[in-house]
Amino acid sequence: MRVSLVAAGAVVAAGVLLGAASGPAAAAPSGTVSANATGTVSRDGTITLSGTYRCSVPSGSGPVFVSSSVRTGDVQHGIGGTSAVCDGAEHTWVNQARPYGTPLPSGPARIEATLLQLNTRSGLPLPAILAADWHALDLRSAKD
Repeated sequence: MRVSLVAAGAVVAAGVLLGAASGPAAAAPSGTVSANATGTVSRDGTITLSGTYRCSVPSGSGPVFVSSSVRTGDVQHGIGGTSAVCDGAEHTWVNQARPYGTPLPSGPARIEATLLQLNTRSGLPLPAILAADWHALDLRSAKD
């Protein structure tokens, strides 16, 4: 019985030492994104969408972007992308684009904002969604 307690103690000590030697695990990427409930349409058809985001990613793991889109009926339009600063602090994002085709009218629509990282650790950039927000949007005429 005494030998098995000594052996068990040795196994526990070895596990503790191995855990300490390997150091802390790299933090997983994390983030939040929110889109404002109103957007604007300028006279030339340019859509402006905005909101906030917060993210933290391990150094050297790849760039992070805030992308946005607006949907009216069955048609979804990409409205730009912004490079994100992932320092754990809250930041504002603003994306603008003029959708292809007929300009969008003022009125109800849907917005989607996505916080996306291009993870480059494997050598091939792979997209990873860190956060997303989608909800009703009120498109208003810009005062331009």
